[in-house]
Amino acid sequence: IKNHSSSTSPFILLGLSSNPQLQKPLFAIFLFMYLVTVVGNVFIILAIHSDSRLHTPMYFFLSNLSFMDICFTTVIVPKMLRNLLSDTKAISYVGCLVQMYFFMALANTDSYLLASMAIDRLVAICNPLHYDVAMSPRRCLLMLLGSCTISHLHALFRVLLMSRLSFCASHVIKHFFCDTQPVLKLSCSDTSSSQIVVMTETLAVIVTPFLCILFSYLRIIITVLRIPSAAGKWKAFSTCGSHLTVVVLFYGSVIYVYFRPLSMYSVVKDRIATVMYTVVTPMLNPFIYSLRNKDMKRGLRKLKDKIHL
Repeated sequence: IKNHSSSTSPFILLGLSSNPQLQKPLFAIFLFMYLVTVVGNVFIILAIHSDSRLHTPMYFFLSNLSFMDICFTTVIVPKMLRNLLSDTKAISYVGCLVQMYFFMALANTDSYLLASMAIDRLVAICNPLHYDVAMSPRRCLLMLLGSCTISHLHALFRVLLMSRLSFCASHVIKHFFCDTQPVLKLSCSDTSSSQIVVMTETLAVIVTPFLCILFSYLRIIITVLRIPSAAGKWKAFSTCGSHLTVVVLFYGSVIYVYFRPLSMYSVVKDRIATVMYTVVTPMLNPFIYSLRNKDMKRGLRKLKDKIHL
């Protein structure tokens, strides 16, 4: 890694707000949200593993999505909480790259798991007779391993690219964690080629699962509209409602943040959008999947009974 000597100096994370009076209220809010995220997703995982009727491909992917959400928020929120109560708000150069790596790896794994869940719904609704063969445990495991491998390779490539940049002047990151766009803004190197590579590679890695989800739901809609009874249509659509809600929340904010040129980067707007998919969506996932899903409600009740025993 070839950098100027100042490039390895610590970065300063400005956080969500520089107002001293907001630090403790923000700490309380995000600590509560983080605890709800961890507890909610742990309950989802335990409910799925404790109920044999939930040992299906859909819930296999959901339990892994919940695990990734716990890891995903843990990469960002604890450091943010610490900085809210700290005067320095520093993160080392290596620490910044490590946070960036795990953030990207886990976020992309999330997106590929959402795509895997869309494929599961596609097969279940459009080709139910071949569901057991198409979504066998071996294939589900391969889909999970493929999701993790592609995501970690993508993250490694991006971090290696970022490590080649020089940071000669300001080391103040106008964000609450080390994300690509705010760090690129600080570089005194020519970042035009990096931006092109980042945009191209991001399109390939992030758009692929998104297009997969889009194609799956177009096929599902066409199939469901052919069902003669209204009750049949509602039953088919209801199995996709929770997943579709999470997809809209996750991809809506991700597309807003990352699919724009660096010149259009807005600190305040991007912070709000980033909070949506890094903190809010992982927190809401357990509620979305449990409140609108009879099987999950039954699994959670069964888990509650076991805990009381």
